[in-house]
Amino acid sequence: MELVAEYSAVQRIAKDTMNYIKKQISPGMRLTEIRKICENRMLQLGADSFWYYNVGAFVFSGTDTVLSLSGRKYKTADIVIRPDDIITIDLSPQCNKVWGDYARTLIMQNGNIADKIEHIKNEEWRKGLLMEKMLHKKIKEFASPLTTFEELFFFMNTFISENGYVNLDFSGNLGHSIEKNKNDRIYIEKGNKTRLGDAAFFTFEPHIKRENGMYGYKKENIYCFKGNYLCEI
Repeated sequence: MELVAEYSAVQRIAKDTMNYIKKQISPGMRLTEIRKICENRMLQLGADSFWYYNVGAFVFSGTDTVLSLSGRKYKTADIVIRPDDIITIDLSPQCNKVWGDYARTLIMQNGNIADKIEHIKNEEWRKGLLMEKMLHKKIKEFASPLTTFEELFFFMNTFISENGYVNLDFSGNLGHSIEKNKNDRIYIEKGNKTRLGDAAFFTFEPHIKRENGMYGYKKENIYCFKGNYLCEI
């Protein structure tokens, strides 16, 4: 339980930062400014560093939301937010080598971030976020401590495909274990026979787009098991 509290505290830094930036984003802001605000906010809230190649906030907008890049190659694009836009922010705070990992796709509508999915007027965007919501519901229904990373990979990718979406991740995976060193991560991928219950914490972060669609969607949480129940921290 002590570990859960530690990771929940760092994850709270990411969640609070996401809630903060939702209120700060406005048309005309540049992605570079959004990244700076997010990273400064996480440091203010107690993060001491950023675990993923020292990038605290990956920010994409518009059709660039389909991009999936390693932190080694990421550079924040000098793009301006439009009054009606789609923005993905992926946060990676760290404190005393404890990670947070949290991503959301946000919808700018008439100059403001939409507060509820059902209020999104753009049908493609609304359905994309609803699909992400469904995927996170499905993992709770499907996964048990005995489920392997590979079994989860095949189940979720089948569900994604059957519903008319494509997995965009550059490595094809859907998440990873939470470690002290990023090079020690294992992934929700083909061939990984490790049981989910053998990883203290792991992310689920499907990055998807509609088949023939122009935009990407991402929702990332950290999960762990309490008994047989999978819960978000």
